[in-house]
Amino acid sequence: MKEMRPTTGKVLQALFNILGPLDNKSFLDLFSGSGQIALNACRRGAGSVCLVESERKRYGDIVKTVPEEVKCLCMDARRALARFSKNGESFDIIFADPPYMLGWGTELPQLIKRYSGVLSADGTFIFEHSEKEKADDIPGWEREERAYGSTVLTFYQRGVDL
Repeated sequence: MKEMRPTTGKVLQALFNILGPLDNKSFLDLFSGSGQIALNACRRGAGSVCLVESERKRYGDIVKTVPEEVKCLCMDARRALARFSKNGESFDIIFADPPYMLGWGTELPQLIKRYSGVLSADGTFIFEHSEKEKADDIPGWEREERAYGSTVLTFYQRGVDL
């Protein structure tokens, strides 16, 4: 099993301060790990929350702790995005905190662009990554980075002219 690296309290607080109230917004937590991001989304008023974790043991631990209304999937993030796209499901906020330094800084933006319908038209995609890993642009999308120690949150939104 890959080592889990939970989002630090400082980054967690910053993330949800930036997002503000989640009043009935839909929230997708990719690479869920401990489920703490999804749980916080629930606590802060998200209307629907879905989490994806590929490690079976972690998934089993998560399902024991999250509220029943949280949709939990045990599958690879790539497959999950393809599934959501095929089913016409979309989310207002997509948060992804994959293992650091494994090439996700290039792959995730490509996946989000490929399955762009999974993010609602005015939605936000947030990618948590190491300061040592560059997050690629998504052509035509706006991007903003916020650093917290060695952790970076990169926020993406579709450009206004799209």
